[in-house]
Amino acid sequence: MGVNVIAPGLATTVQDLGRPGYYHLGIPEGGGMDRFATVIANLLVGNDANAALLEATFMGPELEFTEDASVAVTGGELPPKVNGEERPTWESFPVKAGDRLSFGFLKGGARAYIAISGGIDVPVVLGSRTTYVLGALGGFEGRAIKAGDVLPVGKGPNTTGRSLPAHLRRAPANPAELRMLPGIYWHRITEAAGQRFFEDTWKVAPEADRIGYRFRGGAPLEFVEREQPFGAGSDPSNIVDACYPYGSVQVPSGTEPIVLHRDAVSGGGYMMLGVVISADMDLIAQLQPHTPARFQPVTMDEALAARADARTALQRARDHVAG
Repeated sequence: MGVNVIAPGLATTVQDLGRPGYYHLGIPEGGGMDRFATVIANLLVGNDANAALLEATFMGPELEFTEDASVAVTGGELPPKVNGEERPTWESFPVKAGDRLSFGFLKGGARAYIAISGGIDVPVVLGSRTTYVLGALGGFEGRAIKAGDVLPVGKGPNTTGRSLPAHLRRAPANPAELRMLPGIYWHRITEAAGQRFFEDTWKVAPEADRIGYRFRGGAPLEFVEREQPFGAGSDPSNIVDACYPYGSVQVPSGTEPIVLHRDAVSGGGYMMLGVVISADMDLIAQLQPHTPARFQPVTMDEALAARADARTALQRARDHVAG
């Protein structure tokens, strides 16, 4: 089975749950930025949770089906339409050979996940079908899809009628609250600067993508005076190169925090204020430019408890979908 791409949308890529195990070689884990939405979309159509699907940013594609299938759209509120007739999100619905799937205007969130029964059957590269565009690796020819592409799709059960109610989903608050574990470089800023960082309300900058989310609007950081160590650059936020964990928060020149996301590089020469906890990284994936957000400090125990709560919430949603 193939799905014809009539229009690609703004930035639509093939993703699954990622490519772990190669970060030390500079290849990020990648995968769907909103992992909850990725898993649930697949389960709604009867796929394995790690099946490949499409991640659409801000604007959906237009697809033409050559065989009957089932489809589910989760994540951002991007209303799907079959032959112009609107279908619900977070619910699997049937499509027939010759049908066209398109999308209305984005009503909320930033990224939608489009699962097709059988999964997108692109080659497995380093254990995953996920697209790493910077490295031209995986997905459909290592790039975002474009008009004229024919996406191969595997065989699936064409499960329809499954849904996930709103109370089992999670969306960012307004302003978004991003819990952060302060890191080993926290001592590089003054106590007053650290307090202001958490008190300020920031806004998502237009530079917000799979590599990282930039935030603006808060007070510049004040750094503790020091003699630059050998090997570090002249920027006050420079360090001798170090590893960057997923979710790490950099503040180049102390002005605009950047939260590194799924396709970020694995190391470099900027200090990290800390790390946004894994339980809140899905929320960042759904933040549009100019959305207000605040960073909230947490302890390691609180971060681990939040991770456990997130896993419980995902399992509750999986159980509901499975019926």
